[in-house]
Amino acid sequence: MAGTPIDIGKVKTATYVQAGREDHIAPPESVWKIMEHFTGPKRFLLAGSGHIAGVVNPPAAQKYQYWVNDHAAETLEEFIEGAEERKGSWWPDWLDWVKKQAPKTVAAKGPRIPGKGKLKAIEDAPGSYVKAR
Repeated sequence: MAGTPIDIGKVKTATYVQAGREDHIAPPESVWKIMEHFTGPKRFLLAGSGHIAGVVNPPAAQKYQYWVNDHAAETLEEFIEGAEERKGSWWPDWLDWVKKQAPKTVAAKGPRIPGKGKLKAIEDAPGSYVKAR
């Protein structure tokens, strides 16, 4: 960046990597490649469905499924071969994993009301960017 080489292999931060099985924007084969670069604690998960539904799958919906593999895998194919299918949203898996990384929590201060406080609303929803062509 700005002429300075960056080695993401030195990133030791815990990394949770989610890919969508039918994602046409970020195919799992492409997403998997990040697993070869980060060196800290990491977990890869393959969610059912595509780019949007695979990510935004609330637990209450009881839809789709995801796959995890708790054994080290060198390739996506190896991951899939040893993966276990679990029903429902992957979000509870992420939350459990995050809590194992850092069990200490901070109390929420309450909901933020859009447009209130220091950050004023730019414009009413849905926003002009949605209507732009």
